[in-house]
Amino acid sequence: MTASDPETGPEGDESGGRPFQRVETALRLRLADGTYRKGDMLPSQRALSDDLRVSRDTVQNVLKVLAEEGWITSRRGSGTRVLKVPSAPTPQGRPQLYNFMHDAFRQPEVSLDVSALTGESFVGLFDLQVGRVEAEEIAPRRVRVRMLLPSEDVDLLYPRAWDPKDGRVHRRWRNRARMNVADMNDFCERLRAKGVDAGLEVHRVQWTPQFKLYIVNDADALVGLYSPVRGRIRLEDGMSIVDAVDVKGVGATLHHHPRPKAENARQGSYFADCRDWFDSNWEQLARQPRSGRNEPG
Repeated sequence: MTASDPETGPEGDESGGRPFQRVETALRLRLADGTYRKGDMLPSQRALSDDLRVSRDTVQNVLKVLAEEGWITSRRGSGTRVLKVPSAPTPQGRPQLYNFMHDAFRQPEVSLDVSALTGESFVGLFDLQVGRVEAEEIAPRRVRVRMLLPSEDVDLLYPRAWDPKDGRVHRRWRNRARMNVADMNDFCERLRAKGVDAGLEVHRVQWTPQFKLYIVNDADALVGLYSPVRGRIRLEDGMSIVDAVDVKGVGATLHHHPRPKAENARQGSYFADCRDWFDSNWEQLARQPRSGRNEPG
């Protein structure tokens, strides 16, 4: 699995759209983080559609893509079984972004700073938290999100076709990043409809991210390195680029760096370095979208 996943789905009303991508992101994350292990049976399609708040057709389309890629197998009357997972079983204690976001949203004040290639994993998990708010499981008063993403005019090291003249992979990345930002705007509107003071800021930087960084509630920094891989990338129209470069994103190992409790220990800590890195890039190098809005929709 790569950062460019999830792919677009088979033909259908919701395939390739936001519900499809949200469900595919959620299921790929669950395969990657150990929620579903090799040999496990997945919940029924009805249970998944209820859990993820989509139609069963959307769930079926996502399961079809995962089956075609060899992650799962489905048999009528027997359910859906996991054939393989993106990596070895998740080591006990391995930090997962979901857990930190789940805990953060229990607080009255939520702050989330993100630097990533597309923000795909983060956006999918944020949507799950919005669902918890709408279900009245939690009730944060204020949510603030800042996202650092690459500028659209940067010649990215990845994802890209190996042929420098082929711009289709870059356009796919651009469209996915735009959709993620549009989704985040929609999610904040949903939070505001529930009485939450929700805000989103997006800035663009002129470089290719070498790692993804999440700073949660100014208390925990999670860092994951991007590892380039060469292979096939499927485009939004169903065609594939046989020779392309992408990175491992979903399922990449995250390293946790908590904010030291003692004030005199914070200076020089890795958490402080992450905090300073994000703030300095945000303030000195990042640019707001030219339109004056968070992103073009």
